[in-house]
Amino acid sequence: MKIDLTDTTSSKINGALMEARRAAGAGAAGMVLTLVIVTDEGSAYDALKAANDASREHPSRTLAVIKRAGRSPRARAQARLDAEILVGSDAGSGETVVLRMHGELASHAQSVVLPLLLPDAPVVVWWPENAPQAPAKDKLGALAQRRITDAVTAESPVDQLAQRAATYTPGDTDLAWTRITGWRSMLAAALDQRPTKVTHASVEGEPYNPSVELLGLWLHNRLDVPVERVVTAGPGITAVRLGTEDGDIVLDRPDGLMGTLSMPGAPDRMVALKRREVAELIAEELRRLDPDDIYATAVRTPVAELGTPAADGADGATPAETAEASGGATAEADAGAAAEKAPARKAAARKRNAS
Repeated sequence: MKIDLTDTTSSKINGALMEARRAAGAGAAGMVLTLVIVTDEGSAYDALKAANDASREHPSRTLAVIKRAGRSPRARAQARLDAEILVGSDAGSGETVVLRMHGELASHAQSVVLPLLLPDAPVVVWWPENAPQAPAKDKLGALAQRRITDAVTAESPVDQLAQRAATYTPGDTDLAWTRITGWRSMLAAALDQRPTKVTHASVEGEPYNPSVELLGLWLHNRLDVPVERVVTAGPGITAVRLGTEDGDIVLDRPDGLMGTLSMPGAPDRMVALKRREVAELIAEELRRLDPDDIYATAVRTPVAELGTPAADGADGATPAETAEASGGATAEADAGAAAEKAPARKAAARKRNAS
């Protein structure tokens, strides 16, 4: 069922939701949380599709906030709220309200969203892209127990990690961290099966990928060993090597689909390590609403803690500098190419969105 409301109010939207629920034969809401998505028209479809898929595991009320402040003084002065309400099969296992805020109202989105939150239920705010510098201090972010960003959509994804560290507040998380759950689980299981002292490690993956950096920082913190950052063509993370006295433990995934786990004295094993869709990442984040202390420790560790292979002669270099050393390009050319490709990387990230 779809209901369109033009020039409306929060109270009218609440009334329409109740009527739609009764018409569908559902007397109670039966939802466990409110998911607020702050997005634009260009990204709204993909974000809502991911949220609807995730709602099959976590029935929720999804509020998509689309701000249309307008460019001219006249447009900004004309405050108006339009709403599109989706219930039933169109909204997964919950309810969806798309809120288009025009003019001055776009600056007061929290006043529209607050009356629409489910009572006595957790609130999660997700920025698919263009997240604020300090999510917890954002007016919408302040309403939430959990705040989800995605560093991979920033023009400088790795630099975005420093911003996330500087403004971290318990309840913050990033999908760049969620993307490495499979890697962390597999590596932890490998060390459980073969308890041994790890002396050094390396993480291989494409440049400008914040998930690669976070995985390296996690290994550095948990194992207390030096970790090398090796740049490859991708896709995403391609391999992790843990050096031990008996030989290397290697988790290799060159194609983004299946991984191979190699351990000293044991046959190689194929493991499922497919890059995941955004809906799976959001569903995972909605399973826990308490602060993620391990993420907090990893993101607060400076990326400079990751070294680069000694053969490159660029210890402590950035991924861009490492790529230059291995590919022979000049720093100026690499920086110029990165600047030219930043918008393309941002657009591609919406399709890729996985490590």
